Amino acid sequence: MNKTIGFIGGGNMASAIIGGIINSGLAKKEQITATAKTEKTIASLKERFDITAFADNAKAARQSDILFLAVKPYLFGKIISEIKDSIQPDSIIISIAAGQTIASMESAFAKEIKLIRAMPNTPALVGEAMSALCANQNITEEELEEVITIFNSFGKCEVLPESMMDTVIGVSGSSPAYVYMFMEAMADAAVADGMPRAQAYKFAAQSVLGAAKMVLETGTHPGVLKDNVCSPGGTTIEAVAVLEQKGLRNAVISAQRACVQKSRDMT
Repeated sequence: MNKTIGFIGGGNMASAIIGGIINSGLAKKEQITATAKTEKTIASLKERFDITAFADNAKAARQSDILFLAVKPYLFGKIISEIKDSIQPDSIIISIAAGQTIASMESAFAKEIKLIRAMPNTPALVGEAMSALCANQNITEEELEEVITIFNSFGKCEVLPESMMDTVIGVSGSSPAYVYMFMEAMADAAVADGMPRAQAYKFAAQSVLGAAKMVLETGTHPGVLKDNVCSPGGTTIEAVAVLEQKGLRNAVISAQRACVQKSRDMT
């Protein structure tokens, strides 16, 4: 890719995407610029990724063919006011913030812009993100394909209607946190039964990775895969019965829907 890619904001999500793009070889370090508020974060970005980083958001906007808005939602008004006069006419703006609709961002820029709303997740850093995209009417098919290529460079990507973006936040944007809690609990149980902590995390993480890969690569319903592990009168069905008794499914569904509602409330 011969485009310059800029990031307004250098936090966890921006860092994951930058790392994913660089690790995939899609763009060179020299093509990537990032901004941050503090000298500490600027120095960290330079050291970690060997990219150009500074504090001037307007400068990043002027230099970028593709510009990621990777700041917290409450900062959008301030950031857009800083950069809206510096955005080049053909630049593609990509927002990765929850609760910021295409209409609200178009209104804040107060001019014609090429805008894509995206929701990736932090596994971008290891090339395993799950991202959703929706574009405004000014994005061409060719431009959308170009952005899809960027997101596919650090994981998988789907184009969805904007009405689904809050649901995406629940099922993939925030869900790594739920999975980490599940793995931590699995490891705690193993430690309680005598396994060293480092090994416990490895066993738990690899089991989750393998189970996810089974779903994606076989296309088999998760319930069928679960049944295949459960021998009659065996150890697995005993564990499943306790999880059902303790309300695992209801806890996950309730938590995820609360996440989605929070995203809606932020709009």
